[in-house]
Amino acid sequence: MVVVLNGVLADECPTSVRALLAAHPGYRDAAAQLLGAAPRVVHAPGLLYVAQREFAATVPHDKNINIIGSDDATSCIIAVLRHSGSGVVALAHLDGTGTAEAAAAMAARVQQLAVGYPEGRLELQLAGGFTDPHRYSDELFANIMLSFHRLTVEIDLTLACCCELNTALGGGAPAPLVTGVGVDVRAGDLFPATFPDKGPDMPLRGARCITGGLHSAQHHGANDIVTTSQVLDVYDNALSMLRIGPFNYDPLRGVDLWLEQSDDFILQHLSTTPAVEPPHFVMHIRATLKFIQQHPFPAVTVFPDNRPHYYRRDEQTGCWVPVRY
Repeated sequence: MVVVLNGVLADECPTSVRALLAAHPGYRDAAAQLLGAAPRVVHAPGLLYVAQREFAATVPHDKNINIIGSDDATSCIIAVLRHSGSGVVALAHLDGTGTAEAAAAMAARVQQLAVGYPEGRLELQLAGGFTDPHRYSDELFANIMLSFHRLTVEIDLTLACCCELNTALGGGAPAPLVTGVGVDVRAGDLFPATFPDKGPDMPLRGARCITGGLHSAQHHGANDIVTTSQVLDVYDNALSMLRIGPFNYDPLRGVDLWLEQSDDFILQHLSTTPAVEPPHFVMHIRATLKFIQQHPFPAVTVFPDNRPHYYRRDEQTGCWVPVRY
């Protein structure tokens, strides 16, 4: 494939925001439009939240989902892939692990859900990441661009609010301007957002990132797309249910010792960008470490039957509730 830049097929894929802007300065205006939009606080009803190293896709006529989104992306980048004709949208929170596989899975899922809509194009929007001291985001941006560029379909890059375009300099250390985005599934609009309620099983979902957890075998139909072992598809479109797992991870050595450390020690040693993490970062890490401590072998204690945890949307509260399926 080729990434389409400003409506033109790109022979070479720009692997930095600077190179992108040098050839297509209009992307600066698109980023400024996102940065100038009023941030929204999105609560649980109607929300499909995607955590780090996850992706999900949905359709405009899904009565359970109004907003799909993710936040807490400091050095990470959130990728949104949307089919303009059908309105099908996929969102991933990428941290550098499984990037190529995630790009391929997102494109396959969107194309699958958009079957029957011949008109429309695939549009890619990237947000998050900043000019961090170690240049993690720069490397991630390059990998994301190359991963989509290598696919066999045309994809229009419409937004790249990343790296230098998403960095606040001021008088202090560099910091990201936008760390979360949501997509209005029906309108297709993307906006800055934070999500106080990130949904169920968050310590379990976080454990995958700390330990590098891998998928166990899953039950799939003949037409299902099997996702990568690194970036987990967390939404079952056929059932309209949130789906977590099954996966396994190795016991984390020294987890007891980690839990004895100070908040500052955990912040400095378990974050790639300790200076710009949100206030709840350490609380989330501690909850995740405690979960790993209690469940060193999740294949045995969390997924004993090797089946996902399913959640359906409660009609009264709008929140996800567990269901046996």
